[in-house]
Amino acid sequence: MMEFRLVTEPSAVPRGSHLITSPGSPLLEAFDIPLLAEMVAQARKGQLADCQFGCLPFARITMIPDAAWQDMQTEELLTSLRPLFKKPVSENVALDCTLLTESCVRDPVLRWVFNLDHSLDDLGLKSGKTARERVKCLTGFCLPSQNEALHEAFRQQHAVANGMLAARRLADIPAETCIPQFVVEEAQRLCARFPALYCEVLDEHAIQAQGLGLLHAVGKGSTRPPRLLAIHYDGAKDGPVRSYVGKGITFDTGGLWLKEGAGMYTMKYDMCGAANVLGLMLSIAELALPVRVMGVLALAENAIGPDAMQPGSVARACNGMTVEINNTDAEGRLVLADAIAWASQRHPQTRFIIDMATLTGAVVKALGYELSGLMTQNEMLREQLVQAGKKSGDEVWSLPLDGRMKKQTESAIADLCNTPTNNAAISASAAWMLHHFCPPEIPWAHLDVSGTALWRESGKSVASGRPIPLLMQHLLDDLK
Repeated sequence: MMEFRLVTEPSAVPRGSHLITSPGSPLLEAFDIPLLAEMVAQARKGQLADCQFGCLPFARITMIPDAAWQDMQTEELLTSLRPLFKKPVSENVALDCTLLTESCVRDPVLRWVFNLDHSLDDLGLKSGKTARERVKCLTGFCLPSQNEALHEAFRQQHAVANGMLAARRLADIPAETCIPQFVVEEAQRLCARFPALYCEVLDEHAIQAQGLGLLHAVGKGSTRPPRLLAIHYDGAKDGPVRSYVGKGITFDTGGLWLKEGAGMYTMKYDMCGAANVLGLMLSIAELALPVRVMGVLALAENAIGPDAMQPGSVARACNGMTVEINNTDAEGRLVLADAIAWASQRHPQTRFIIDMATLTGAVVKALGYELSGLMTQNEMLREQLVQAGKKSGDEVWSLPLDGRMKKQTESAIADLCNTPTNNAAISASAAWMLHHFCPPEIPWAHLDVSGTALWRESGKSVASGRPIPLLMQHLLDDLK
């Protein structure tokens, strides 16, 4: 796990580290390095200056133009940093923070550096693969006047990144290993580090006994039975509970509504919502926040088998509502609906419920890969999440959710159907179905992260850990 520290004296910057700085930094005055003048001149022309020779006492010096350090819109700093870490030259990176404000530190740059601690190679599935070089410590150099504010910002972003790393590692594991029970066991192992966290598990028998018929319907076609995992965090003795619910489809074949092969390839990532709930709970515990929180992971494999749910069947949720399953590939909203209803019953004194899911391809067509879809009928929660997204750099875009969606979920045989027969407004109609499972007195929001739950770079898709930064920022703001 990558460590971090902040220093205010040039002599405390580790020798042999990779120094990333700016041409106007006061740090440069402390070192007699002949090539610095040439690098400063180049950076002041708006060009990145980078050198690995004649840099003593550093292994490498990278000088990024001043303007990039405070550009929050185009991510110019992050764009400059990415290629530098393809092959790290040192396990120590020294980041010159003298041009950074606290708000700048909260942008994706710092989280991105901490997230370097995981790659697909770490899964150990490539034979003969040598251990990769990695950054083990990030040292931030700042002015004494910046130290207190930046230290808190570093601490928060380190905790957020650690939650993202846990979620990413879990989601990247192949689905034949990462089955519902495996997710439960990994969560129990990770949560055991924090006394304030404890896990409550419903197996397939308890799921049926407690009336979670939608979760049961999705999971019953698999030989790997479903689970409902509730992670409880008691950082305060009393007060309302903030609840988060995640879709955890450990693999999605589409069921009898079978996906095409190309559409099935990344379906091990259909549990990213649940993985991110786990990561969020770990981040909250690491920061020891004074709050009560519950994270609910609805875990199932949507498989084909003799007992698989059939199009046209009807299942009953734990709140008593019935749903006609007219598309077995719209299973995510089924497990979410039961989990939302269960969460509201488990803690009637709930401040809000926020669910997250890789739910619809339609949201990707609408918003692309940078924005998560937000759907809620609570205007205060909507505004809070939008603002938290802007602060954290993990942004959302609000989509409509009102009575105009009603016809999209009407069924002739049940209270609701799980997909619109006209194939329109797929993302919003899914959210409209879900809102029936949260009591109106509890503020609720739905995040469709189908576009943002994965990073897509160099032709590969890997888990991103979003929207953990958004939700942590929202929680921190809510605690104020």
